[in-house]
Amino acid sequence: MTAPGAEPVLLEEDHGSVRFLRLNRPERKNALSNELGWSIVEAFERAATDDAVRVVGLTGEGDAFCSGADLAFDEPFSALSPSDEALNDLGWVGRFPLAIRVACDKPVVAGLNGVAVGAGLALAMCADIRIASSAARFHPGYARAGTSPDGGLSWTLPQAIGHERAMRFLLEQEMVSATDGQVLGLVSEVVDAAEFDAQFRGYCERVAAVAPIAARQTKRLVTRAALPRDLEAHLRDEIRYVARGLASEDGREAVSAIMEKRKPEFSGR
Repeated sequence: MTAPGAEPVLLEEDHGSVRFLRLNRPERKNALSNELGWSIVEAFERAATDDAVRVVGLTGEGDAFCSGADLAFDEPFSALSPSDEALNDLGWVGRFPLAIRVACDKPVVAGLNGVAVGAGLALAMCADIRIASSAARFHPGYARAGTSPDGGLSWTLPQAIGHERAMRFLLEQEMVSATDGQVLGLVSEVVDAAEFDAQFRGYCERVAAVAPIAARQTKRLVTRAALPRDLEAHLRDEIRYVARGLASEDGREAVSAIMEKRKPEFSGR
């Protein structure tokens, strides 16, 4: 919970019929804490039921979009809900694609103002349209930590760029520039960094000018055409596999190697 007097971790601003959401942990490169993760899910749930909102624009404060899950803060890290009674809990990371792509039938535009890594990239890929600043960079993150994707990335990424390109991007673990990300298909447009905020806002307003019924029905149909047979089961598999990878010997070795800035030595266990 945000401390009294502190800025909220997610800023919400309505500009006409566009609701802008800004991740607001710039000192941590907008890394996803429990509070920020749940704030994002809840904000999209509110936007989905607010008839005054026609488009949701998602971006970050500072020089980053989102650097992934924050594993270095005071509260115990868990993507799951605080309820001990919750069964098969998808947590905030598993709810990103459900809240953004499925439950919210308003078009969602992600403005990638800076780096997007791991769960931060998964969050961006849940959007319907992605525009990047020329300063943006992208990294899959997961394999570097000895595990596999979550946040719906194993669904949204191959849908956007194809199976082979998705496999190469996830396994080669290279930082990708904004322009290379556009060629790859991670984003559809790259805007000069100096003009990014104005261009991002202007594009959101352009989409908001479309007839609301047309926009919502279009999103429902396009989303439904690409849904897995059981998306929730797929998302639970993602979470289970992530936990398995991080708990493995290789996962622990991967994290240690990252912290010690050395090449990991994997054993396959």
